[in-house]
Amino acid sequence: MIGRLLLAVGALGLTSCVVTTEATGPTQYDSRAFERDASKEVTVHLRMGAGQIKVGSGTRKLMQAYFTYNVPSWKPDVRYSAGTLDVEQPSHRGAHLAGSHKYDWDLRFAQDIPLNFDVNFGAGDAQLDLGSLTLRNVNVQMGVGELKLDLRGVPKHDYSVTINGGVGEATVRLPADVGIYAEASGGIGEISTRGLMKRDGHWINEAYGQPGVKIHLEVHGGIGQITLIAE
Repeated sequence: MIGRLLLAVGALGLTSCVVTTEATGPTQYDSRAFERDASKEVTVHLRMGAGQIKVGSGTRKLMQAYFTYNVPSWKPDVRYSAGTLDVEQPSHRGAHLAGSHKYDWDLRFAQDIPLNFDVNFGAGDAQLDLGSLTLRNVNVQMGVGELKLDLRGVPKHDYSVTINGGVGEATVRLPADVGIYAEASGGIGEISTRGLMKRDGHWINEAYGQPGVKIHLEVHGGIGQITLIAE
């Protein structure tokens, strides 16, 4: 599947991915972790050219990360300094995943640290289970592939989510007990919703008109299909 997606990226001429091929080697397993510091809020930048990325909770540390890859030069570049965390695929603009290539990230974050996520993946699959985290902002830039974004949880503060899409599918699950305002613009294909009502070109849920926490969702660009589910 990923190999076919990369061919589509080349055909579309997306600037975030210039297709090349690198030789594979033995599968390598790596891990990185960062302890908490005095930062009151952390901005997380994730940059992957092609592969599979999974993000969720499950650690008391700031981040615990596990990486699997079989292209030696793609060992993830991981840096943290004073409230800014970067995880990047080296030379991600030239990434090409054929059938024999493997590139997986499994990133886990502390639930109680306020986080801003900036996620950019060129091709592949992203499973972002963020609902149990303390979110401030979420920005996702996708090229070709599938995005599963799960925001179900009990947030204590308002936050915004922006998805800028290429070609593929995006499924966003939202908490029904939180006020939801969602809008879509650009070359969106099919949009399906559940648990939301359409009002003057945007979607809201019943909780939006009540006091309490609100989530503002914007979707821009050429995503082929997007599904919004409030449950």
